[in-house]
Amino acid sequence: VAVLNGLVMLTFIKELRQTLDVHAATWQGAILRLRPVLMTACVASLGFIPMALATGTGAEVQRPLASVVIGGIISSTLLTLVLLPIIYRWMNEKSH
Repeated sequence: VAVLNGLVMLTFIKELRQTLDVHAATWQGAILRLRPVLMTACVASLGFIPMALATGTGAEVQRPLASVVIGGIISSTLLTLVLLPIIYRWMNEKSH
């Protein structure tokens, strides 16, 4: 999920770079891909909530696993939305 979100973000920014400069392309790419990235992350993390709240047989293994996956999806989404456009802008400004 994290890799696909990052790939969607970078592909869209590269398409915008054909018509816009680096600053405008990263800003527009981050804003316009905010909803698709958030929707993907929310669906993936909400799917693990039943596993995180399980109380039946095997729950002592499932609960920690689900909480780690949910935390990883949330943190990777924040990094994709905030850090990835910043790094992309920084790397492309240095190359010019």
